[in-house]
Amino acid sequence: MIINNYLQEINSHLNKKEFAVFANFLKKEFIKTKKKYGKIIILGNGGSASTANHVTVDLTKNANVKAVNFNEANLITCFSNDFGYEKWMESSLEYYCDKKKDFVIFLSVSGNSKNLVNSLKWCKKNKVNFTTLTGCKKKNILNKMCEGENYWVDSASYNIVEIIHHALLLMVVDLIIGKSVYKPN
Repeated sequence: MIINNYLQEINSHLNKKEFAVFANFLKKEFIKTKKKYGKIIILGNGGSASTANHVTVDLTKNANVKAVNFNEANLITCFSNDFGYEKWMESSLEYYCDKKKDFVIFLSVSGNSKNLVNSLKWCKKNKVNFTTLTGCKKKNILNKMCEGENYWVDSASYNIVEIIHHALLLMVVDLIIGKSVYKPN
């Protein structure tokens, strides 16, 4: 019973029109960023950091779109030590983001993580293109700050939100490649 309810909730999110519309928006942004010789920067904490890792590899290797994340232990501990945990991502953007070319994705289930909020403020201040993917409560800080396209998963389950974010971003990889079934290299 619990498994069926879980799968039904995931399926209901995947079948929403907004899911496909946002996937197409991301595809266009990723291709536009590639044409400008920019990169996709994906930021997230916890499970969202794992999604960032997976998606950046697939975007780079499979879709030929440069993508990075900052989930390297040495970088996190160094920048947290030097700039504070709430500022380490912002500092990473200062070092690595090409303001005119790059596109930043903020992944957060709660939408209230201070390090992500500070990074989004930095993007706004520096006119860097970005979007947010959040969940749980719709009235979260990242959603309020995002003036353009963003995606919110209406679920109280952290795992459901993270699964939907993961599926959405990996689907965009396949949209760029142009097929959903392909053999690994």
